[in-house]
Amino acid sequence: MSRFYDLTDDMSRPGRWHLRHPVDEHGQKIDPWQFTESRRLDAHGLIRFPVKPDGTELEFTQSSFSIPVVHRRVVQLFERLGIQDVQFLPVEVQSHAGPWFILNSLRVIRCIDEARCREVRHFKPEDGQPEKVGQYRGVSGLRIDPARAEGAHLFRPWGWTVALIISEDLKQALEREGVTGTRFTEV
Repeated sequence: MSRFYDLTDDMSRPGRWHLRHPVDEHGQKIDPWQFTESRRLDAHGLIRFPVKPDGTELEFTQSSFSIPVVHRRVVQLFERLGIQDVQFLPVEVQSHAGPWFILNSLRVIRCIDEARCREVRHFKPEDGQPEKVGQYRGVSGLRIDPARAEGAHLFRPWGWTVALIISEDLKQALEREGVTGTRFTEV
């Protein structure tokens, strides 16, 4: 059975840059959650990422709100591998030549294995958000059922779309390519 990994940003890297809340061409903040909804987006104008503190560029970075931002080398790797279910939205990163892209996963799979997660919390009626009752409020120690994700290379788990899950094959390709900024946690 295949293995899968939560792909996150390596926050332990010394001297690294930090991307902030995305803004439009007028400097107005844009909705960051749209990039975790796993739906194709139309680019409406330029998206920019302020950098603070500045530092060493990473080819894979998560900005505020865990928005994955990648360098062209990552896009080219995905193209060579024929990875589907992804959209790359061009962006500018303050004071850093690119090209840079938001990696927008377009696939959601219902695969969280609640029994194997360290902790799973659901919204309850007393939480005061009736539209969310039964949905995930928190997931710690994420574990998925690999059988449900078999054949997928990149996706977000249904109900907990802040996580970006990749296959072992894609993990190994990113490592072989030497993509900077990646951190992999087996799920």
